Amino acid sequence: MEHIYKENKKGAPVFILLHGTGGTENDLVPVAQLLNPDYNILGIRGNVQENGMNRYFKRHGEGKYDWEDLEFRGNELYEFITEKAEEYGFKLEDAIPVGFSNGSNIAIQMMLRHPDAFKKAALFAPLYPADVEEKQDFSDVEVFLSLGKGDPIVPESESERVINLFEERGADVTTAWVQGHTLTEDVARKAKEWLNK
Repeated sequence: MEHIYKENKKGAPVFILLHGTGGTENDLVPVAQLLNPDYNILGIRGNVQENGMNRYFKRHGEGKYDWEDLEFRGNELYEFITEKAEEYGFKLEDAIPVGFSNGSNIAIQMMLRHPDAFKKAALFAPLYPADVEEKQDFSDVEVFLSLGKGDPIVPESESERVINLFEERGADVTTAWVQGHTLTEDVARKAKEWLNK
C-alpha cells in the first residue's frame, strides 16, 4: 500500500493516519503535527478506487457498506500496519489510529477484530452502521470521537451508535461535536488536549 513514514522522535508513539474518501496518505499530516509534533507518522493511502477516489473499502452507496470487502480490507490493512511496525521498529500498542470519515470507519473495523491491538484512537466523523453482537473488551482503550450535528452523511442516531459501540465495551470515550461532516482546527485542538492530558 502507498504510504509515508516520518520519524520525528525515536521511540515515540506513532500516528496511523487514515484519510477520508478521495484523500491521500498526506492529508492528515497537519492534524498529526498539531496533536503532537514529537510523535512519528505512518500515513496510509486507501487502495480501493471509487470513481477515481481513494478509499479503504467498497460500498454500495452512502452509508451502505460492502461488509465482505470491509472484512477483507480491514484484515489487509491490519496486516500491513503489523508489517510496518516490524520494519520501522514500533509496537502496535504505541500506534494511535487517527482517522477521518472512511479512515475512521476502517479503524473501527480493525479495533473490533483486533481488540488488543490499539490502546488509543482519535476518530473524526465515524460511521459504523451495524449492530455488533460480540462484546470485545475495550476497558484499557481510550478513544476520542468527533461527531457532526447536521452531518449530511452520518445521522446523529448513527453517531450515537458509534459512541455506544465503544462505551458498551468499556472504553474511556471522549466526545466532541462539530457542525456537519468536517475536521476543524477547533476539534483537532480538543483532540490534542485529550491526547496530551
